[in-house]
Amino acid sequence: MNKKVALSFGLACMALGFSAPAAAQNDVALSSDVKVERTTVENGQSRTTLAAPEGVVPGDRLLFTTSYANGGSAPAENFVVTNPLPSAVRLAELDESFEVSVDGGETFAALDRLAVPDADAGRRPAELSDVTHIRWVLAQVAPGENGELSYYGIVR
Repeated sequence: MNKKVALSFGLACMALGFSAPAAAQNDVALSSDVKVERTTVENGQSRTTLAAPEGVVPGDRLLFTTSYANGGSAPAENFVVTNPLPSAVRLAELDESFEVSVDGGETFAALDRLAVPDADAGRRPAELSDVTHIRWVLAQVAPGENGELSYYGIVR
């Protein structure tokens, strides 16, 4: 299988990882989706759309979305959603709504507070390309409440 097809297949079949407090686990349903941005030009007008991630290549911009819905009768307090980034994708940009990990999901913080090992300097400040996981902590998901969490990535 060539790299382009393998990456396409991997993105289409990818399952994102989620975590939540045990009591809320059964009441809040999660689902995930990934789309690739495609820009077309017709009659001199540029238009960007989202499409299924088929035939992605390095440099393509992807939108990862996690939807949540509390189908229970009680609020879910401090609900945590953790998404690992596929190794073939680097984080495109930061968002204040989430924290990141650069050590495989062991620790989370704002990117500017993290560092990674460096052969020359011992450690260096972490960069977008070092991010391995993204985490949101929702203070409360009320009964019947639903929403979406999203981030952009770039195919390496």
